[in-house]
This record gives sequence, C-alpha cells and structure tokens, in this order.
Amino acid sequence: PAEPTMVLRLKFLNDTERLARVHPGDTVGALKRAHFPGQEQQVRLIYQGQLLRDDAQTLAALHLSHNSVLHCHISQHSPAPAPAGPHASADPVHAALNVGSLMLPLFVLMLAVLWYFQLQYRHVFTATATTFLAGLTLLFSFVAFTMYRR
Repeated sequence: PAEPTMVLRLKFLNDTERLARVHPGDTVGALKRAHFPGQEQQVRLIYQGQLLRDDAQTLAALHLSHNSVLHCHISQHSPAPAPAGPHASADPVHAALNVGSLMLPLFVLMLAVLWYFQLQYRHVFTATATTFLAGLTLLFSFVAFTMYRR
C-alpha cells in the first residue's frame, strides 16, 4: 500500500507560507532537498521551538501531523563545518579581523576626535573645514539612523 501523504506548512520569517506535500517516512534531509534544492546547508527548520538538526530523522519520529507548521530560516552564508577532533577550535585570528562590525564605532570615534580638535584648536580650522565637518556629521547621522531604524 502507498504511504499516505500529508501537507506541512513551511512558514518563513517574513510571514509567508509554502505548502509541502510529504510522506511520514521522509527524512528532514529529504524535505530540505525537495523544497530547498541547493540551499540544504543554509536552511534551518524549527518545529515547536526545537531546531531540527538531524537530517536523518523521519517526520513520523518528530510526531508531525497533517497541517503542522515548520518555521524556516534561510541564512545567507553556509555554516562553517564543525571542528573535527578534540583539539580543533575556531580560528581566533580570522574572527578578530571582522572589521565590518567596527566601522560604525570607528567612524563615530573619528568624528568625535575631529570635533574635539575643532573646539580646542579653533584657530587651525577654517570656516570651510568647520562647515565640511558639520555637513559630514549630519550626513553620517542621517545614514546611521536610517540604517539602524529597522
């Protein structure tokens, strides 16, 4: 006899949903391959608050029923492979070189230092330099607030 099919609701972060026809004997990995081809490593499926880590686990073993909701998160970067062996660890040099997250604080610090010098050494700054500094501060403030307002 043919295995019965059931429908799962795949719900994404932006509240969109996609329906998936599956069999209870299908595995989590098969579900990812069927509905997210080429993105299997980036897809995270969550059921009742639990991350489904084991791709070999069947949907029946998870007690999924018809119309169950699986929350889906698709990351933009593929996850790094897990370290193998007891002595493996994350590369601290590579992690320390993430300068992108430091750009905003560094730029704020640079503007603060420039304003300090402008207030302490006014005779060195021309009217044009002060106007440029004020304009740069306003532009940066506008960009920062629009980026981080979300």
